[in-house]
Amino acid sequence: MTPEDIVARVLFKDSLMLILNKPAGVPVHAGPGGGDNMEMYFDALRFGLPRLPNLAHRLDRDTSGCLILGRHSKALRKLGKLFQQGRVGKTYWAVVEGGPEGDAGTVTAPLRKLTPKRGWKMVVDAAEGQEAVTDWRVLGRSADGRRTWLECRPRTGRTHQIRVHCAHLGCPIVGDPVYGAAEAPADALHLHARAVTVPLYPTRDPITCEAPVPAHMRAALAACGFTGV
Repeated sequence: MTPEDIVARVLFKDSLMLILNKPAGVPVHAGPGGGDNMEMYFDALRFGLPRLPNLAHRLDRDTSGCLILGRHSKALRKLGKLFQQGRVGKTYWAVVEGGPEGDAGTVTAPLRKLTPKRGWKMVVDAAEGQEAVTDWRVLGRSADGRRTWLECRPRTGRTHQIRVHCAHLGCPIVGDPVYGAAEAPADALHLHARAVTVPLYPTRDPITCEAPVPAHMRAALAACGFTGV
């Protein structure tokens, strides 16, 4: 990624907020091992302001799509309150292995972080987990029945929530190395933050923004009936 690349990924900009189309495979901030990350290029997103914008929320490294930044501290506080109150609408698209039996439903499965000797992951834990709720509906199925295109709308914002909830439904996301098949997946993670709706201004309509489908998901979505961009 270059500064020019990140500027080209701006989907929305006003005095308070930026919405970017995050690419898959790039973490939003530096991890313990360093390496390329989104925050490295935020200087290109000042657009005349003295300070760098900052993350209003997070997306996993391998998740693509709508990423919201606040342009200054006042904006970040406002966005933080909206996220805390659950007022930011988030729509994800996932291509999953197999598919659920019905056409729509809600997963209510509390999540807890499990830290074994090697790495960590989230697990469903009804006794000690934090509340996690995801609404889902089927948008299309492949002709051979092997894959399904899901729309997921999380009501809560737990780490890896959609990935764990899809696996909990019995249909893990294509390419998920943690919650999917035991063998190393051949595909990249097929999870995309398709749209966000942000009620940023009390006297205006909510701001809605949509991110185009990433290249690595187009073939799988097309097999499930998607014909758009």
